[in-house]
Amino acid sequence: MNTCLSNASTGRPVSGSSISGHLTLRCENRADGVPIISQQSFRAPIHLSKSYIDQGQRVLSIVKPTAGFFDGDQLETKIHVGAGARLVLSTPSASRVYRTRSGTVAVNAQQFRIEEDAALEWIPEPFIPRAGARYVQRAKIDLHPGATLLFFDWIAPGRVAMGEVFAYQNLRWEFDLFLGEALIARERYDLTPGGDSLEALRAKFPAAHYLSIYASGKMTRHWPAEALDALTSEQVYLGHGPLSGGVYVIRALCQDSLSARKLIEGLRVLLLPPRKKNRLLWVGFFVEKEKARTCFQNPRLIHIPSRWSGRTLQTSFPPEPSLHDCLREVATKVEIVSTL
Repeated sequence: MNTCLSNASTGRPVSGSSISGHLTLRCENRADGVPIISQQSFRAPIHLSKSYIDQGQRVLSIVKPTAGFFDGDQLETKIHVGAGARLVLSTPSASRVYRTRSGTVAVNAQQFRIEEDAALEWIPEPFIPRAGARYVQRAKIDLHPGATLLFFDWIAPGRVAMGEVFAYQNLRWEFDLFLGEALIARERYDLTPGGDSLEALRAKFPAAHYLSIYASGKMTRHWPAEALDALTSEQVYLGHGPLSGGVYVIRALCQDSLSARKLIEGLRVLLLPPRKKNRLLWVGFFVEKEKARTCFQNPRLIHIPSRWSGRTLQTSFPPEPSLHDCLREVATKVEIVSTL
């Protein structure tokens, strides 16, 4: 990992008017199948929290310690998830772009690559443009047909509490999604107050929050169409549909930030594949003429403490017949008491 406060491409240091930052991140599986961050490099305005494992996936928060984007700021993000790895990326706070004083636009360029059998969840906090802001976001996703994706975008209308609703100068969003070599989704839109580009956002709610979600792989094997339709309410206006190759898209307008956050939480519950419940394997056995009974939370790992045998035995659920043979090497009697 390296961190610096300079522009690697031009050698230009951070000035009082703009900064040029980057984030390069690669997640791969170790030999034992545990996903790790194998490569990371970042520069202000980006900082990374310490990652951890949750339910077999690597979880990492992207922190922006600076106030947000200012005139001419540039940020380049490259995320690569290797074959079989599972990565969840989130941001603990909203992204903000401030009023432009020079007229120079702030640019955020993002590239994502998800390889075969890999999975990526991208769950950012809302993007909040302040009055007078100018901003461009370009995102490109290269998705393997056998990969899993859950990708959120959340655009707020502005600082609503301060009376800034669609008060920015211009937002431009560019998005390309490739499935293998095929381009299956392309978005290009400019949002400029005073024109007709905001009519669709304002048609339902005067200060609408906009959500865009792309899902594929394990997230879409059992598409909950009826449950998604039921999410439309007085606070939420939602639509969804299929693209090519098992990729689905969801669009939603929300009345406010609370309804948007509640919707995101509900969507993750609906789309995330059900997790396998921990099953309990009870094994009763005698070791050195002393009876011992233990409960193993993970049915794939049978561990016999060193004070009993000093050995670790691997098995699967339901227990294979060889489990008995392995235990008999260190025990005088083996009995499967029950399985739950």
